Amino acid sequence: MRRVVIGTAGHIDHGKTSLLEALTGIDCDRWAEEKARGITIDLGFAHLEDKDPERGDLQVGFVDVPGHERFLHNALAGLGGIRLMVLVVAADEGVKPQTREHLAICSLLEIPHGIVVLTKRDLVDEDLLELAQLEVEEELEGSTFAGAEVLAVSSTTGEGIPELRQRLLELARAIALDSDPALPFRLPVDRAFQLRGLGAIVTGTLISGRVEPGQTLSVLPRDINARVRSLQVHGENRTRAEAGERTAVQLTGVDLDSLERGEQLVSPETFATTRSLCAQFTLLEDAPEPIKTFLPIRFHLYSSEVVGKLRPLGGAPLAPGETAVVEIRLSQPVVAIRGDRFIIRRPSPATTLGGGVILDSGWRRRRGKSLVAAITALEDADHALELWVAETGERGITAAEISPRLGRPAADVATELDRLTSANRLLRVESGRGRRWIAPPVSQRVVERGKKVLAEFFRGDRLARGMPKAQFLGQVLPRRAMDLADVYLGWLSAAKVLVVAGDVVNRPGRQVELSGEESKLSLAVLAEIEAGGLAPPFPGELRATVGAKRQILEGVQRYLVERGKLVRLPSGLVLAASAITDLQRDLLDTGWQEFTVAQFKDRFGLSRKWAIPLLEHLDSRGVTRRVGDKRQIVRR
Repeated sequence: MRRVVIGTAGHIDHGKTSLLEALTGIDCDRWAEEKARGITIDLGFAHLEDKDPERGDLQVGFVDVPGHERFLHNALAGLGGIRLMVLVVAADEGVKPQTREHLAICSLLEIPHGIVVLTKRDLVDEDLLELAQLEVEEELEGSTFAGAEVLAVSSTTGEGIPELRQRLLELARAIALDSDPALPFRLPVDRAFQLRGLGAIVTGTLISGRVEPGQTLSVLPRDINARVRSLQVHGENRTRAEAGERTAVQLTGVDLDSLERGEQLVSPETFATTRSLCAQFTLLEDAPEPIKTFLPIRFHLYSSEVVGKLRPLGGAPLAPGETAVVEIRLSQPVVAIRGDRFIIRRPSPATTLGGGVILDSGWRRRRGKSLVAAITALEDADHALELWVAETGERGITAAEISPRLGRPAADVATELDRLTSANRLLRVESGRGRRWIAPPVSQRVVERGKKVLAEFFRGDRLARGMPKAQFLGQVLPRRAMDLADVYLGWLSAAKVLVVAGDVVNRPGRQVELSGEESKLSLAVLAEIEAGGLAPPFPGELRATVGAKRQILEGVQRYLVERGKLVRLPSGLVLAASAITDLQRDLLDTGWQEFTVAQFKDRFGLSRKWAIPLLEHLDSRGVTRRVGDKRQIVRR
């Protein structure tokens, strides 16, 4: 079965509800107040079905939106997801203010198809009917519905109703879309109520995906879960509802206080909430003034209505009738994806200012050249993907992290990212957190940063064997990208920026050689430390003896340590490797099986400052083993 949702629009008391009752036999006025006042206050719903063995079954859902200006926010809640607009104009009154406003809203929402119905045909003669038709056609000029069909009917006498019904079914068949079961489920809530013994029930037009009893859904923006107990479509119990159907969902695990119009039922972890949007916005020609800076607004997206503020990006004011890229900041979160249509109204006085399409539901503020580049990128789908990848920097991004911005499955997003990778527009990497994509300029930045970090390190420490790998990564990569360290080290190695040797990184082909002065200094340092045996001079004493600066002396000592001439103890103290060898031999010659720290100090004439680090070093080498307060000698 194929499905289409049709919406009515038009001025108050022009006969929208009566027309739908004549077409479907269903009275869309649900509330007593609506019947008492004779106007539609809230959304009403009706449906038709056309069963055809050859062309397939067709289901048409109708949304009757209120026409009174005071109830326009309810009308906006019902216009989302509509494929065909029926603009209703009373033949005896013609075009009225709400007619124009509804027409402007439907144009801004880019409802793809439209038809005009002149109601109350029985109340006018042929001349007035012709004038009404000419007025409507003139009003449609310049809108997206220019040239739409105009049909005259009478809901009271039934004149023209069969022809209109048949024409609507023909149009519905021509524009019906097959639902895509791979898309995630999304249902904006336009009604929430409770029935005794049944629990919480919500209704809405199913925008994408499908749903079945037993499924767990997320309620956003509240971010709570609920389970589907049962489904109804146009009052009929169903085991499955699909995109394009007016659906009532009975939920368990959630109370009515947690549900209200404006929220959305969605597949878990497939959509995200936002308060910051970038969008392409058209300001209506009859707007009172240009928009220069942040303007207070009411933001309408499907059934949600949130206050916020809007400003044009790029510096230039937005004049009436113009289209530009804008930034929207909201006071409360909404569920939005790229491609969603929205309407902007002024809070007071309540008038429609314009509408547009969302370009980025995760907008980050930018300035200068980066702002201009972002605006340009968001105008194209592929460039938008590249922008979102690039803004994550060295960390990169997964397809699952992008999919909530598009409302598409992560697998589909991954396919698009792989296509850009094949065109050398993105880089793909594998990590413990799954497959990620990185912008090529990010890789180049890391290469340049790596070169600079190594140059600065070896400029300050020419004699170092290499730069500690952890220190290098800490200066080259942000913490959030550390799980990709091996990937970046591989890229840097391939770019011949460095080589990895154990726990250090080095420049390719780099050799450490002492200068003539440094060679003389190393011999003097080694001689002084060897002469000191187990109690060599402290660093300050050694500097005074050999007459060297601290940085140069430390570099020479490290050079000798790395080549096994000196040994650095856990405390940082340095002594000759030959002294350690002699100590190990003398310790074995004592004949001790075990000994205390005091015995060790007395036997070798050591202070505690030297004795403890020496013992810790012997423990680490397996020469001794600590047992309680004593050491055992390990004999092989």
